[in-house]
Amino acid sequence: MVVEVANLADLPNAAAQVVAAGGGHRVFLFYGEMGAGKTTLIKAICDQLGVTDQTSSPTFAIVNEYNTTEEPIYHFDFYRIKAEQEAFDLGYEDYFYSGSYCFVEWPEKIAGLLPDDAIEVTIAVTGNDSRHITVQPRQ
Repeated sequence: MVVEVANLADLPNAAAQVVAAGGGHRVFLFYGEMGAGKTTLIKAICDQLGVTDQTSSPTFAIVNEYNTTEEPIYHFDFYRIKAEQEAFDLGYEDYFYSGSYCFVEWPEKIAGLLPDDAIEVTIAVTGNDSRHITVQPRQ
């Protein structure tokens, strides 16, 4: 599935489409260059899912937990890790296989650990505020 985002006003609709495209899957892998808008899209998705906390990039914490009225949501940023062992040390599998939503930035840093049934979200910059978002099952 492809979602075109012309500007920031389109993000709530795009976020809803991304979640819907995932079906029952709960682990979403976000690919895109630095500054493509991965964190911004994840924030919009969290808003759609009823997150009551402030969302932010977990660049230094590696994982942030957000609350909803029903379940926690986990947001990962693996940009700064140097080896997959760091994800093991974090206990990544407890999160990925918890049944809760997990949104993962820089999943290529832990490519060997990703669930086969994850959803890939690729963001391509097409202009100052416009993006081309592709959503598909992991290949």
